[in-house]
Amino acid sequence: MTAQRFDLPDIDAFTRPYWDAATEGRLLIRRCAACGAAHHYPREFCPSCWSEDVGWEQASGRATLYTWSVVHLNDLPPFGTRVPYVAAVVDLAEGPRMMTEVVDCEVSALRIGMELRVRFRTDDAAAEAPAVAVAVFAPAKPVDAAGQPPAVP
Repeated sequence: MTAQRFDLPDIDAFTRPYWDAATEGRLLIRRCAACGAAHHYPREFCPSCWSEDVGWEQASGRATLYTWSVVHLNDLPPFGTRVPYVAAVVDLAEGPRMMTEVVDCEVSALRIGMELRVRFRTDDAAAEAPAVAVAVFAPAKPVDAAGQPPAVP
């Protein structure tokens, strides 16, 4: 028997477009046709004006780092094998904030406001479920451990 996983989403008919797009390397958000507000996580109504006239929109994949925390201990499978990792909140270029993970960046290089780009981590280790792609973010430009662009020789 395999251990319960806490990193796999419950995909239903409503969220399937989001997860299918992620598998294709595209980040989707929801936008309200009534007031124009964009939001993430996906909801069937607009959290700004409560309209149900909301649809899917492909996001640019650009974001800036709002805040982060380095996780050194997590007992929930499979996070324990991934520590340390950077749990973060990013501001998407389209406006919404999104909880995510920052990858491919030294912790010492993280800076509030740093430009990030979406990437997708696919975990096909769960034999009992199809592969799921999860949006994570990495620096848009290379940075060294001090958060500076690398020196040009």
